[in-house]
Formats: sequence, structure tokens, C-alpha cells
Amino acid sequence: MNSFAMRRGWWLLALAAGSAAAMWAHAAFLPRLPRLTYLSGWALFLLMLILTCFNARKKLPFLPLLSSAAWLQFHIYAGWFSVVLFGLHLHSRLPRGWFEGTLALLYGLVTVSGIVGLILSRVLPPRLTTLGGEVPFERIRPLRHALKTQVEQLALGAIPESRSTILADFYLRRLKDFFDGPRHFWFHLLEVRRPLKRLLQEMNNLNRYLTEKERATFLEIEALVRQKDGLDYHRSLQLVLKGWLFVHIPLTYSLLLFTVAHLILVFAFSGGAG
Repeated sequence: MNSFAMRRGWWLLALAAGSAAAMWAHAAFLPRLPRLTYLSGWALFLLMLILTCFNARKKLPFLPLLSSAAWLQFHIYAGWFSVVLFGLHLHSRLPRGWFEGTLALLYGLVTVSGIVGLILSRVLPPRLTTLGGEVPFERIRPLRHALKTQVEQLALGAIPESRSTILADFYLRRLKDFFDGPRHFWFHLLEVRRPLKRLLQEMNNLNRYLTEKERATFLEIEALVRQKDGLDYHRSLQLVLKGWLFVHIPLTYSLLLFTVAHLILVFAFSGGAG
């Protein structure tokens, strides 16, 4: 068993033990401690605060804390444990009123978005590394512009040498739009290669009408088309990985704000008795 599988086994064991202990304590002490719900609420709130610290830890990598990998594992399994605490806190009771309903909905959205993010973080990075290694997101646009410039120079530069406009016409008719910006977002995300195959088939059909010199240029253009498609592939997957954070993090902070308001209201109407 490798070290990652062993660590995951320990995390799963800790999650199972912690969940079992929390459920046992809730069942054993709730009849004798009517205000145990307050304790579970505080525990859930403190756990959410700790989970939120994961984002701060990523922004401060120089701090002498646990590694980002360890924080990530804690974040995942503590997130699952928060689901257990949330269920115990509700105590088989549906939220009452719009405020509690909104709070429960926010928690559900944060949980679901976290699960989606976990799946994306496991599925998409390996796909990126299988297609020529990951390209930094910030470099994709300038690289795409450089490819477009090269294709234009090849297609238009072939006119004087071959005294033919076949390559230039094909570029203007079929390739210019392809190189002008990112294309086929959903196809790349779903791992569908049909648009690229269709374009390459069109290029292959055109190849029979070219001279020997034009064919050499055409092979260079075809290579650039493949590179551009690869950049679009990287952009699509990385955009999803980055865009997910713009959903999960705002939902998390919204949940914290609503939770603080919930605590204030509970203690205000309970006379601070907790």
C-alpha cells in the first residue's frame, strides 16, 4: 500500500470514528441536556471557520503551518464531518421560516459545490498533463496570438512563392475565425474531438490541390492548428477549475455571515442563556 492510500485510510478511519462518537454523544446526552443543540451549533460554526481558513492558507504558503496537501486532506474530511454535525444540529427537523431555510440552502450549496470541486480536482488535472503538460493560464492568450501570427504569415506568405491563393483563401474562410479566439469550450470539457477531426479532414481534402511547396507550408499550418486546439483544451479545463472557486468561496462567506446572524438571533431570543 502506497503512502497516499495509507494516509487516506487514516483520514477515513478518523472520519468514521469522529462521526460515530458525535452521533453517540448526541443520542446519549440529548435527553439530559436539552440545550445540546446549542453546543452542536457552536461546534458546526467553529468547524466552518476552520474550513474557511484553508483558502487563507493557500494565500499564505510561507507560513510555517501544515503543507497545502495536508490542509487539503483535512479540508475534505472535515467537510464531510460537518455534514454529520449539520444533521445532528437539525435533529431530524426541517428548517422553519425563510431565514432558516436560506441558511440550510446555503449550507447545501456550499457542500454540493465542495463535492463538485473535489471531483473536478481529481478528474481534470490528469487530463491536462496527458496533453503535453499544463500550460499556465496566463500564457494561453499570448501563445494563441503568436500562433495566429505564424499562421497568417505562412498562409499569406505563400502567395508570391506559389502564385496561388488557395492557402490564403482557406485561412480566411476557415482558419481565421478558429485562431481569433478560444473555441469549442464544451467539446473540450466533455473530451469530444469531433470539431478538430472535422477541420483536419477539410484540410486533408484541400491537400490534393496543393503544389509540393504549398504542401510543406500546409504541414506547418496543420501543426499550428493542433497546437491551437491544445491551447483551447487547456483553457477550457483550467477555466472550470478556476471558475469553480468563484462559486464555492462566495457561497462559503455568505454561509458564514448568515450563520453569525443566526447565532445573534438565537441568543437574542433566548435571553443569552445558550
